[in-house]
Amino acid sequence: MEYQLVLDRVTKQYGPKIACDRISLQAGPGVYGLLGANGAGKTTLLRMICGVLRPTSGDIRFAGLDVSSEGYRARLGYLPQDFGYYPEFTALDFLLYLAALKGLPRAAARQQSRDLLELVGLTGEAGHRIRTFSGGMRQRLGIAQALLGDPQLLVLDEPTAGLDPKERVRFRNLIARLGARRTVLLSTHIVSDVEHIAGTILILKSGVLLQSGPRDAVLQAVQGKVWTCTLPPAEAEALCARYPAADTCPAGEKVALRLLADACPCPGAQPAEPTLEDLYLYHFSEVSEA
Repeated sequence: MEYQLVLDRVTKQYGPKIACDRISLQAGPGVYGLLGANGAGKTTLLRMICGVLRPTSGDIRFAGLDVSSEGYRARLGYLPQDFGYYPEFTALDFLLYLAALKGLPRAAARQQSRDLLELVGLTGEAGHRIRTFSGGMRQRLGIAQALLGDPQLLVLDEPTAGLDPKERVRFRNLIARLGARRTVLLSTHIVSDVEHIAGTILILKSGVLLQSGPRDAVLQAVQGKVWTCTLPPAEAEALCARYPAADTCPAGEKVALRLLADACPCPGAQPAEPTLEDLYLYHFSEVSEA
């Protein structure tokens, strides 16, 4: 059976501040990349989806179950930004402990814990204390604990923050596989983490869901607004002060630029196909056109 996560006008307000503003969403199986700058409301939204925070108004359901129900929580796996762990526990003991808290039978818990350690590439570290793990290894263990009980809804909040490029690639590949038969919400401000694995892109800014859809659909917002040009350094610097610059690169005695502008920013500039990084810059750059 295919389950759906449904958000209906979900709002979270702290006094006069609205952290999330009437967000509605329907999400079936697949990877959903939630993009937004720090402070956009991503973590608040995910905490509401996980039942950690109660919405000020609106409804959250998965498989028809309310977010506050036991049935909802039984279908949920969650990796927060800083997941708690016991540094003196071994990786296997940590998973067995959490499996017991989730109510898994002992035999099933042991088998599932070993299977998950293999899935995240930590079989050889099963008997090692978590305090000896690198940041990437701890994050992989975090994914494993989120998968205990085989949840149909998996929520990952900034899972690749602080990881080196090799670990991030490994992590992205793992998440892509996990999204084949479950709903995965991946929050990040690192565009490359969702560029190739997210079937749906969600853009959140100041608590408002600005865009939601497949990559090609959301990129329509910047179609015809991305330009490349090569200029002397002084002219390049002047343009970068007026327009958001996605890329600057030395080109001999000149500078090659990739800019966002509603119209051609300078003589000789050529239109370019937009990327998710361009879209992110379009929504979150502090530079505004003169």
